[in-house]
Amino acid sequence: MVEPGHTQILGNGDLTLGDLCLVTGGAGFIGSNLVHALIRQGMRVRVFDNLSTGRLVNLEDLIGDVDFAEGDIRDLDAISAATQGASVVFHEAAIASVARSVADPLTSNEVNVTGTLNVLLAARDASVQRVVFASSSSVYGEQTTLPVHEGLLPTPLSPYGVTKLAGERYLRSFFEVYGLPTVSLRYFNVYGPRQNPRAEYAAVVPKFILAALEAEPMTIFGDGEQTRDFVYIGDVVQANLTAADSTPDAWGGVFNTAAGDRHSVNDLARAVLGSVDHPTAQPVHEEARTGDVRESHADVSAALRVLGYSPEYRFEDGIARTVEWFAEQRDLGLL
Repeated sequence: MVEPGHTQILGNGDLTLGDLCLVTGGAGFIGSNLVHALIRQGMRVRVFDNLSTGRLVNLEDLIGDVDFAEGDIRDLDAISAATQGASVVFHEAAIASVARSVADPLTSNEVNVTGTLNVLLAARDASVQRVVFASSSSVYGEQTTLPVHEGLLPTPLSPYGVTKLAGERYLRSFFEVYGLPTVSLRYFNVYGPRQNPRAEYAAVVPKFILAALEAEPMTIFGDGEQTRDFVYIGDVVQANLTAADSTPDAWGGVFNTAAGDRHSVNDLARAVLGSVDHPTAQPVHEEARTGDVRESHADVSAALRVLGYSPEYRFEDGIARTVEWFAEQRDLGLL
């Protein structure tokens, strides 16, 4: 079971026990972990997902507890229907891949920009109390100032980063123009249980873990000394819960969601191998990828000050928990 920390969704704002929460992309990695946390906290949950990358297996233990609506955020009528009655919308649905955005920027734009606009229109018209948006550290691009803070000028390198910056600006606009309470969370490198290691554009942590478990090469792009701020899923869930019940000083704002620490990709490979029984996998290096930033490290002080967000999981502990979960799933034949 994935722990969301000790944060309760109720306490600061206007939400009450049993309110309906809509989670777009709720069958995906981050969305499904958030759904589980919301159910544990006594909220009603509706999931909206087109299952293009999300998987119903992520919600199979919640059958009967979750209202599932299959649909695409590019369909305004569908997302508008799903939003009716919701008090808060957690907007997790996206094409969340730098590499895919480089290969197909048009589709990434349609889903991440037009889709986000549709979610906001639906939320505005349904008088939703809060919209929490999954943005990305990719909006920063390459920065000379580290750790990066929210006051820096965004300079995204990839089309994916551009789409997430556009989403943030739309959320700010809907707060300023329509009074819709919004919060954008800039996710750094999220990892943990329920992440799909076999997806076409799988993230580095699950790919490394699967490779280590199956004694396959762990592919590192470039020299491996590029750094990332790896944040465990339990901390990302915590950030979403605090944002959902935030006070007006957070509305329209953007907040880093990270561990506030950085490790190289080579560090990650060593940590994964150190958590696997009898490791035999070895890293192999390939050319660096277009659109990838060299350094990533977050300042999370604004999220702490305004949202009350405080990351709880150390890198080594989070990796060990994640390896353990993947090993159990592999033993059960579920990977």
